[in-house]
Amino acid sequence: MSANPLSIECVSGGKLNLFGLPPEQLAEFFVSLGEKPYRARQIMRWVYQRGVLDFGAMTDLSLKLRERLAEIAELATPRVIREQRSADGTRKWLLDVGAGQAVETVFIPEPNRGTLCISSQAGCALDCAFCATGRQGFNRNLTIAEIVGQIALARREIAPLEITNVVFMGMGEPLANYRNVVPVAKLLLNDLAFGLSRRRVTISTAGLVPQILKLAVDCNTALAVSLHAPTDELRDRLVPINRVHPIAELLDACWRYAEGLASRQITFEYVLLDGVNDGPAEARELVRLLRNRPAKVNLIPFNPFPDAGFECSTPEAIDRFWQTLRSAGIVATIRRPRGDDIAAACGQLAGRVSDRRRVRLAEKLG
Repeated sequence: MSANPLSIECVSGGKLNLFGLPPEQLAEFFVSLGEKPYRARQIMRWVYQRGVLDFGAMTDLSLKLRERLAEIAELATPRVIREQRSADGTRKWLLDVGAGQAVETVFIPEPNRGTLCISSQAGCALDCAFCATGRQGFNRNLTIAEIVGQIALARREIAPLEITNVVFMGMGEPLANYRNVVPVAKLLLNDLAFGLSRRRVTISTAGLVPQILKLAVDCNTALAVSLHAPTDELRDRLVPINRVHPIAELLDACWRYAEGLASRQITFEYVLLDGVNDGPAEARELVRLLRNRPAKVNLIPFNPFPDAGFECSTPEAIDRFWQTLRSAGIVATIRRPRGDDIAAACGQLAGRVSDRRRVRLAEKLG
């Protein structure tokens, strides 16, 4: 059996955590037990489609195999430290990922959909100026099992509601944890696993250009880009990765990525900060960048957190910005804050990050 340490995670007692194991490795695992490869398909259906995490309940597996699996393997979800529920129905879990680290996962129910926002790192190294996660610093990437475990845990907790959409928009920069995020995205799309369509799985990025181009080939999901400013001068200040991959380079990668998308649209996230990036000049410059391109804009009223140093734009400024984009023919929406009363809204996730690694930007992106 081939062993990929990024895909196979041992938990308490030395048992193998089967969460997130790619189908081919899961098949090899069963072969190593003297079983047929098709056992992998059986267990994937139990775990990902039916949400059954007890080997003993997997009745189309032999009793002997079920007992063997209970001895050597687990399907372990992260431990819940705290759960919070918003007045609007949003739910947030603070999850223990060991060694003093904790991440947050958020479920947002809506009339015709249920969106799960998952974390990919303990903290974040990109240090965007208006983001609570970046203020926490960075400790480590989450494993595949830890990321998939968030999905399994949330599905169990929200039942009978369903998860229809998954967004990699929680703590961390997903493309900085590329080799663990992509296998999870593939499981979300796999018909033997979660079976979601590509348009219902969104990977967010602050602008890691090489990884965007690689993702276009490896796993072409929906893409959301945290733009937040229409000029390099302003974006250098708000989103420091722009100093490595400036706007022109980033947008070129986005248009190349869109060539392979079924929807052919990239979502650009734009947090509106009072007196910083919300004026008529910024709106006009954003129009210049995105007009006649496969782009849609998600305008996000800034969600405050302690000592943020920014204020949310006024309703009048938000409406004026939106009208400028719409008048130019750009698809634009204003995101209604969800879960802001429990700090579960965009930019508010903080978790608990200890042993923070403070390194130079070039090292952060290595």
